[in-house]
Amino acid sequence: MKWGREKQDVHQVTDARPSLSADIHSREIRYLVKMGIRTICLILAVVVPLPWPYRLLFIAGAVFLPYIAVIGANERGTDAPPPTFQTPEANQTEIPLHRREIGS
Repeated sequence: MKWGREKQDVHQVTDARPSLSADIHSREIRYLVKMGIRTICLILAVVVPLPWPYRLLFIAGAVFLPYIAVIGANERGTDAPPPTFQTPEANQTEIPLHRREIGS
């Protein structure tokens, strides 16, 4: 026998999209991370004495990461799954049109 409260199940709405402010915040974080990686690539390409293949790799990262960051920051609503529409089951019948009013 347990004393105290039992742990209750927490129900979540899984088909709902995140709020606009939460979505913007997550996109800002992803953008800043990508631009931070770009800054590191730029510093490594210019300051650190590396062989040319590595230097070209860092230069490519510094050139292409801003494009990838902007495209990713402009995406909206990729966190939520698309809505699913349920079809009536075989044993479930639709209410006839003449019976759809309240109180009938």
